[in-house]
Amino acid sequence: MINIQIYNVSHLSTNCCYLVDEASGKSAVVDPGDKSEDLVSQIEKDGGKLEYVMLTHGHYDHISYARELADKFGAKIITGEKNIEFLRKPEFNLSIYHGKALPEFSADILLKDGDTFMLGETEIKYISTPGHTSGCGVYIFDNTILSGDTLFCESYGRTDLPTGDNSAMIASLKRLKEIDGDFKVIPGHGELTTLEHERKYNPLMSRL
Repeated sequence: MINIQIYNVSHLSTNCCYLVDEASGKSAVVDPGDKSEDLVSQIEKDGGKLEYVMLTHGHYDHISYARELADKFGAKIITGEKNIEFLRKPEFNLSIYHGKALPEFSADILLKDGDTFMLGETEIKYISTPGHTSGCGVYIFDNTILSGDTLFCESYGRTDLPTGDNSAMIASLKRLKEIDGDFKVIPGHGELTTLEHERKYNPLMSRL
């Protein structure tokens, strides 16, 4: 079982999630789009057992503090295999268009669709969900989906940015809709929701 704390970071109000496995105390941070002193303090308070920095996709408002945070605590950066270029190229991660100087970096672990890994005693599954970008993916564990910029509360990620694809977004939302059961959904921005709510009220997902 994983405990979750959400830190609102970056000028785009990214939901940066701090995950702590109850059994082991090992932790991970998802989508650190900017530095949060409160988050760093909490990791240190918890013993600095940061195992992973997990990225849902490669836009600057989700990755800008990833390398520095990973280096600070000796953690590994983990993301989908199609995000390599996003971590290297400012025109892909959009930092160049927002006055951000984001040095290129690389991930330590690249995930394929359907891969799983362990955070302490909890298994986390990665599902590739292209659409917002070609490298978007979600993380699923316990009764929770960290949906990044794929699925929002009664909305979904825009598809008009580099590598965005509307047809791919439709396929990704259909795939999420067909997951058995209900889940708490924590999007990359905005309010939390549930998968069942989105099945009923999401303007695109409800029609699939």
